[in-house]
Amino acid sequence: MPRTDTRWDAELVPDARGRTVRPEPDCPVEVALAAVSGRWTTLVLRELMHGPASYGELRERLPEISPKVLAERLQTLGERELVARERLLGFPVRTSYRLTPTGEALRPLLVELYRTGVELLEHRSGAAAPPRAGNR
Repeated sequence: MPRTDTRWDAELVPDARGRTVRPEPDCPVEVALAAVSGRWTTLVLRELMHGPASYGELRERLPEISPKVLAERLQTLGERELVARERLLGFPVRTSYRLTPTGEALRPLLVELYRTGVELLEHRSGAAAPPRAGNR
């Protein structure tokens, strides 16, 4: 049951959906994290951010991923309605994968996850932060 007291940080929890004391399936943070969860998922999404790609093109761009795992990730992303699959006419039959508008909406999340990861790595190693683009 959502908490109703006023101790919530308005930036972290701007509405009642996030005011829970345990992970809930309709919590916006849980939904966002579930969308990108799974090994290789962020890399598949990253590759599709460049535009539609065939299964073979994705295998070329991500040579370390096994065919089975790539097929599973694409299926899962389809079930999450983040990736659409299109069968192309011709022989042999080809399949193209593209991000849906919902999948494209994940771009800012992936960018921020990367930035946060860099900061965490810097804190862990004590290394100086490299200059960000535009801050040179």
